[in-house]
Amino acid sequence: MATWTGRASSSNSTLLPLLVIFLLGLACRSCNGFGTFGFNFHHRFSDPVTGILGYDELPQKGSPEYYAAITHRDRLIRGRHLGETKTPLTFVYGNETYRIPAFGHLHYANVSVGTPRTSYLVALDTGSDLLWLPCDCISCVKGVDTSHGELDFDIYSPNKSTTSKRVPCNSTYCEKQQQCSSPSSDCRYNITYLSANTSSSGIVVEDVLHLITDDAKLKGVEAPIAFGCGKIQTGIFLSGAAPNGLLGLGMDDVSIPSMLAKQGLASNSFSMCFGINGTGRIRFGDNGSVDQPETPFYVRDKYPTYNITVTQIAIGKSVADLDFYAIWDSGTSFTYLNDPAYTQISKSFNSAIKDKRATDNSDLPFEYCYTVRPNQTLNLTMKGGKQYNVIHPHVVLSDGEGNILFYCLGVVKSEDVNIIGQNFMTGYRIIFDREKMVMGWTESDCYHDEETSTLPISPSKSPAASPTVYPEATVNTTSKIPSASSPSDSPKLNSFTCALLMVLSAIFATV
Repeated sequence: MATWTGRASSSNSTLLPLLVIFLLGLACRSCNGFGTFGFNFHHRFSDPVTGILGYDELPQKGSPEYYAAITHRDRLIRGRHLGETKTPLTFVYGNETYRIPAFGHLHYANVSVGTPRTSYLVALDTGSDLLWLPCDCISCVKGVDTSHGELDFDIYSPNKSTTSKRVPCNSTYCEKQQQCSSPSSDCRYNITYLSANTSSSGIVVEDVLHLITDDAKLKGVEAPIAFGCGKIQTGIFLSGAAPNGLLGLGMDDVSIPSMLAKQGLASNSFSMCFGINGTGRIRFGDNGSVDQPETPFYVRDKYPTYNITVTQIAIGKSVADLDFYAIWDSGTSFTYLNDPAYTQISKSFNSAIKDKRATDNSDLPFEYCYTVRPNQTLNLTMKGGKQYNVIHPHVVLSDGEGNILFYCLGVVKSEDVNIIGQNFMTGYRIIFDREKMVMGWTESDCYHDEETSTLPISPSKSPAASPTVYPEATVNTTSKIPSASSPSDSPKLNSFTCALLMVLSAIFATV
């Protein structure tokens, strides 16, 4: 979602506002891969999630108010700065993830941290870096009311985990040691968002992230990680955004992909799959297939993000050469483009459609809407010449009874940065290869096995660090990895996941 820079220090870090999220448990499901860790995710507005988390105050799904609410949340994040082969890995509770309807097009996964392991439903964000969890909170969300009763969140506590260690200021995990009162004092972090007075602050701690190999053996792997013990959350974190934590997938050294790569547990690459039905999958160490289309990342000196370059736009038979950069952001609901890209796409799209545009509605975030489903293709040519076909360029607006009102081009005019949002990613498995510094893509339903490859990992040499300017922490490559749990120690579903499975089963049984 929003791109942000977090730092493991006592100074404030500017963050992008995050799309609001509501977390959901996930089914325990493994996915076949290769040297990677994976888990499935669900979109916040997907039917499986709305069936679990009912919010009467939310706009009717598909209504103009529904999409206006989503784009409003999108805008909250726009104020951002701008050799042995390992087996694939996934989260210990499985690789299913959910999109959650109430809070923007973010994706969520059930992750397990600490000893004994405790699960947290965290937002997955390619636009941020630091993982933080609510921790011995002074101010945080401890539970939410749903149509199925109250859902209580687990709250992390260093004192309750035997593998937890506080990070002192003289640790390599602590960025600005000179700002600490003494070398032995706690390393603090403070991440401040640019809007809605939203922040997360606390101390940096070390603990283990529980993973399993993404194969038939399901061997346990305990990955030492540093993360934020979030004692105080403010702003939208108290009203719905990331109530149970945020897992950053960005390029900085403190992101989970970076730490797994530095410890030799996975290659410095990961994938996210965005299913049409709102479910998804993520895999650490996934380098994709050998024949996948790819385009290089354009990494800026400040605030490195997953920027790509578009060189040509094709709407039906209309083709225009147009060079622009865009942030590839899984945490933004729709696609935001400034001129000339916005005008080129929207006007070409409109001229290719015979149906008359719908009456202007100032309540809608979208400018180009129609009463008949558009049948035009939208293709982006990426730097390097590969084509990216946008499978779902439009969104459907409906009334309270579910009757379709309009079909709208899912692009919103931006006054600043260009962002390729989640709606343009639907139907694809996206590879974020930070070793080659390329993005790859293949069409996928996120369930059928896909051919993937895993790069060899040398146990004696960590992969090169991702290019960063303000690393949140320095990964301690000398840290000893705790022994993996026995294969017979199969992960058990926590109470929330079990309850979720039962509800999902009941829902699907009646369909």
